[in-house]
Amino acid sequence: MIDLHTHSTFSDGSFTPEQLAQEAAFASLSAVALTDHDSIEGVPRFLDACRAAQVRGVPGVELSAEFKDSTMHVLGYFIDLQHPELTARLREIRAGRVARNAEILKHINDMGLALTMPEVAAYAGGDNIGRLHFAQALVARGYVPTRQEAFDRYLGKGRKGYADRLRLSPRDCIELIRRAGGIPVLAHPFTLNLGKPALAKQVAELAGYGLQGIEVYYPQQNARQMKQYQALARELNLAMTGGTDFHGAPMPDIKLGSGFGETRIPETVLEQLDALRSA
Repeated sequence: MIDLHTHSTFSDGSFTPEQLAQEAAFASLSAVALTDHDSIEGVPRFLDACRAAQVRGVPGVELSAEFKDSTMHVLGYFIDLQHPELTARLREIRAGRVARNAEILKHINDMGLALTMPEVAAYAGGDNIGRLHFAQALVARGYVPTRQEAFDRYLGKGRKGYADRLRLSPRDCIELIRRAGGIPVLAHPFTLNLGKPALAKQVAELAGYGLQGIEVYYPQQNARQMKQYQALARELNLAMTGGTDFHGAPMPDIKLGSGFGETRIPETVLEQLDALRSA
């Protein structure tokens, strides 16, 4: 088994890169990718730990793209971790995230909810604080019973606690990953909230920018969606990738390598990516 979509304490996961590699070994995975949000800082440690655990480690990143009213993320595999443009843009994005977090905290406080940045940061494990950490802090304070309700009431787009941040355009995400020697893949396409014809048009547009894969195997995508994405991949000559989006404690129902228990990412996924690297 393999898992090509995971997060560590360098974004919004609860496992350190070393713990993630060890967990992959415990789960008998042959390969695992670290794809932290807008960060590659944990990848060198992760790759070292994977070698020690005798698991193949895949360097990756997950970039947030600007996309209408829904969510678009672009995964980048086998990126050059020293690429100067990539590292510079990621620093710029992280700086924008810091400013956004301060704005979110102000919104929350203005609503009469007592919360401090140290409280939120305690859930991050590192410097890359995101909305999920705000949600965890709101639950701990007793303002909401669940993280999902925190997003529904305060942190989701259009809610009073929401604040936007710097995001690259989808084209910029794809081209940046390609320039950094990586393979760009559209993550969890269902989050685009597009109907079948609109999604086909959107993915074709992304392929025109240089997209090379689409995440077909994903715990929250049903059999009908998976079949749709497989057809798109064949039509546009895209690699079919997959992963669980493992976060650890923030999403305890998602298990590394198996998602809700039934996800199986075939080894051929990594073979397709290796073929693209060779090409």
